[in-house]
Amino acid sequence: MYSAKNFGNPKTHEKPNLIFKNGSTTYYNSSRLFPKKIREDVTILYCFVRIVDNYVDSVPQDIKGFTAFRNKYYKAVAGEKVDNTVITNFVDLSNRLDFEQGWVNAFLESMETDIKKSNYNNLEELNKYLYGSSEVIGLMMNRIMGLGLDADESARYLGKAMQFINFIRDIDEDLDLNRTYFPKDAMAKFGLSGLTRGEARRKPELFKAFIRSQIKLYFEWQNRAESGINLIPKRMRVAVKTASEMYLWTATVIYKNPFIVYDMKIKPTRTRVVLNGIKNFMGTYLSIQLGKGSQHIVPTTSN
Repeated sequence: MYSAKNFGNPKTHEKPNLIFKNGSTTYYNSSRLFPKKIREDVTILYCFVRIVDNYVDSVPQDIKGFTAFRNKYYKAVAGEKVDNTVITNFVDLSNRLDFEQGWVNAFLESMETDIKKSNYNNLEELNKYLYGSSEVIGLMMNRIMGLGLDADESARYLGKAMQFINFIRDIDEDLDLNRTYFPKDAMAKFGLSGLTRGEARRKPELFKAFIRSQIKLYFEWQNRAESGINLIPKRMRVAVKTASEMYLWTATVIYKNPFIVYDMKIKPTRTRVVLNGIKNFMGTYLSIQLGKGSQHIVPTTSN
């Protein structure tokens, strides 16, 4: 569980690279595969969204910290000087690359939703949250990589797919925050009233079937995202493909044993990320087939 006292306190500015490195094994190590300038911009973006996320994911939630950070951001957007380098760096990045203000607004609104809302009735409600929490990050990443509008749909689906796997992976942690992202109507179709350990153990087969159904939804979104992978220049494609495949790996591990989400947090090791990056680099530049590729074949629920 992230804590606002570690990274979310705007009075204590950590080095951006440290925030990134400690925040995500997959994203950090995948981003090492970007060209230097792209990597620097990705770090600025990551630091901004990570710190906001830390406020709402800390225990207890740091609502005052979130509100103060958000207010400072809007002051910086209005041209006022603020004493927060994470914010000023992000505003500079946004201005330089023409991020739409609506994207940042949507992101902050979704983060505020984590303070006010603990569950979702249907996928329509969840999709609104997903747009602000993940799809707009994909759009910002496209601008950082200099991609055109034709790549935006794929970027939105990739961000959405990755976030959804985070939801599945973090079921147990989110329960500690009194938060469940999976729609009530979807759970009800499998006879589940919630995703607590007790409910899952009372209805093990229904729980496993439900989790696998949600991973299949991830596969659908992931496959739509992959339609735009070739629009990314090779030098940047390796990093994006590596991160994407690590989320695929996470999804596959959980699909095989859905109950693992209660036992550990499934995350690829640095070694796995790096080796996958090397494979993608060689495959992209040398057209060498090293083992199986990234075919996203959805297993059946009978497995």
